Amino acid sequence: MTVAHASHPSSSASHAGSFAPGILAVPGRVLMSIIFLLSGFGKIANFSYMAGYMESKGAPAPKVLLAIAAAAELVGGLSLLLGLWSRVGALGLFVFLIPTTLMFHNFWAAPAADQMNQQIHFLKNVAIMGGLLMIAAYGPGSFSIDSARRSAH
Repeated sequence: MTVAHASHPSSSASHAGSFAPGILAVPGRVLMSIIFLLSGFGKIANFSYMAGYMESKGAPAPKVLLAIAAAAELVGGLSLLLGLWSRVGALGLFVFLIPTTLMFHNFWAAPAADQMNQQIHFLKNVAIMGGLLMIAAYGPGSFSIDSARRSAH
């Protein structure tokens, strides 16, 4: 029985060398980082409001968890943006999104008028989680600090 092995996207013959996938990863990382950076800054700017919202959703120690959430989003978002420790940052954000998605976008428990909106947010987070796993698996691309650090060694 023969098992086919998937190749790394940048080594695939279907790509024009490593330039195209490397350059495409840059806007991909930028776009992926925006939601985390804006959300992290938003949590800090509206700390009291967000802590109250988290408390209303049943979060224990909402101020502590809010500070952790803001830090996770900012550090993880910067990791993606810069391509610095991006695999670790992507995995950290993936893990962060699991309880966040289940607690704040639990559409199955939402009032009927809010179910579709929460389902959209739930599925958006699931899609983002898929993108984060791709970054964790394949790295940030050749135009990143991680790649420059590897090349320097």
